[in-house]
Amino acid sequence: MTGESGVLQGKRIGVFGKGGAGKSTVVVLLARALHRHGYEVCVVDADSTNAGLAAALGLERVPDPLMRRFGGTVFTGGAVSCPVDDPTRLPSPRIALDAVDPDYLSHDGAGLSLLSLGKITEDGPGAGCDGPVAKIARDLEVERDGRDVLTLLDFKAGFEDWARGVITTLDWAVVVVDPTTAAVDMAGHMDDVVRRIRAGAGPATRHLDDPRLVEIAEGLYRDARVRGTLCVLNKVPDAESEEYLRAALARHAITPVAAIHEDRALAGAWMRGDRLEADGRAKDAAAIVDALEAAEAVAG
Repeated sequence: MTGESGVLQGKRIGVFGKGGAGKSTVVVLLARALHRHGYEVCVVDADSTNAGLAAALGLERVPDPLMRRFGGTVFTGGAVSCPVDDPTRLPSPRIALDAVDPDYLSHDGAGLSLLSLGKITEDGPGAGCDGPVAKIARDLEVERDGRDVLTLLDFKAGFEDWARGVITTLDWAVVVVDPTTAAVDMAGHMDDVVRRIRAGAGPATRHLDDPRLVEIAEGLYRDARVRGTLCVLNKVPDAESEEYLRAALARHAITPVAAIHEDRALAGAWMRGDRLEADGRAKDAAAIVDALEAAEAVAG
């Protein structure tokens, strides 16, 4: 199943935002819109702290964490390390949706799937660093029948995952901006980081004593595939606020591709743990898909 133009087939799209910006809402709306455009979509829950994504997508069960499949974290004696301390790639990071143990997969049977990487609460006290979750998110490849699937990754709120190199293996980064100065600044930082990576900037490596690890880390940035960032306004209460946010983002040379207005029905669904009914925001979500397809067509 591919979109009308197919340009996003097999791409990896990450969704970022400050805490409370509503990035998981945007992930759900965007996943549905991509599916309506004809894409098979695999949503990856890469948020190590938040819960409820499966219910919001309307899926009946929460899949088991892939962290178990990859051997667990180093903090509990497992194999998955933090990419800041150990930038080596995850062994065998490719997941075939048609062959993976069904415990690790939740799907609607019509082209929308969910994988979960793990939550920091699962390993108990003293194992709360979620760097290993970021490593799986950075390296994970998803396919079906030997063909790459469009992957939509929902990242933890804040800046941490950027420093862990997850951006290097994305094709596009979508930044969600709510009506706060912090969210506007975060969008500016994300855009700047991606531009610097594309211009050849490397990672911080002074903490690495092993020259081999330094070369691996620098190689990840040197081979980065990220094309750019797109900004989405969310929780916009009124036209005046939207105008202000657009002006504030323009000072960072950023033009939002869509604006999702405050919606009490969406907030209520999150509160109750219900499926997000996205019909009222379908046009807004479709605008994000159109912008992604247009950007990919130009970049490609």
